[in-house]
Formats: sequence, C-alpha cells, structure tokens
Amino acid sequence: MSQNEAPAALSPAQIDDLRQRALAAATKAYAPYSGFRVGAAVLLDDDTVTTGCNVENASFRLTTCAEQSAIAAAVALQGSTARLRAVMIVNLNHTASPPCGGCRQTILEFGSPRTEVFFPATDDSEIRSTITDLLPHAFLLEGR
Repeated sequence: MSQNEAPAALSPAQIDDLRQRALAAATKAYAPYSGFRVGAAVLLDDDTVTTGCNVENASFRLTTCAEQSAIAAAVALQGSTARLRAVMIVNLNHTASPPCGGCRQTILEFGSPRTEVFFPATDDSEIRSTITDLLPHAFLLEGR
C-alpha cells in the first residue's frame, strides 16, 4: 500500500479487538505518581497488533506514553518497515485521552496520512480521527 492509499475500512470487530487489547495493556501501566493508566493497541498494515502502556518516572519528562510504547513494540517486531493502520487509546480513568503532540508525530512517522486514531472524549464517548486531522501541520523530512 502506498503512503497515500486509503487502507481498507476497519470492521466493528477489529475496532472492538483493538479496544480490548488496549484496555488489557492499560491494566499493566506503571503510573504510581499520576494514577493515570493508559493503554494503546496499534494495528499494522499486515494485521499484526502490538500493545503498550504508559510507564511513568519520578522525573515526568522521562515518562513513556502508551502510544510510544506500542509503536516501539511494533518497530522491535518488524523493524523500520512497520506501518500503522490504526491506533486505539484507552485509559482506566474514564476521561479524555487524545494522543499528545509527540505521539501524534510518531504515529504519522510510522503511519500514513490516513492512519486512524481512536481515543476517549470528555463525554465518555470515543473519537475516531485521522492522524492528519489531529496533526495538520506535521514536521516532515525530505525522503520520507
């Protein structure tokens, strides 16, 4: 699939599977300081799913986001060819949880402009967006 080619639509079963895997990952989060436990599941172009959770550090700057953790697992599994089709983010705190700016940039780096991102909204619903809608003026280097 080319960088701008639209991936096949995700089925409700795929979306639910990603949600359940992200939820399971969130239960493993290390969040002793904030108590904010987040999980992420990423669906790769070959239908592989990897998960991750946030890992806090007493120096908050060193905290790893769930999305970064899941993407790092995908890269560890497939190397630099790993490509994201969708990202699901959940948290156990029942609050809004969009990806931070750094995670948005990383999702785009390993995804395509049409990579779908699902995350909790403020009203306990779920938002479905593309990464380019979340990061309209992304930083891109030539050759990528």
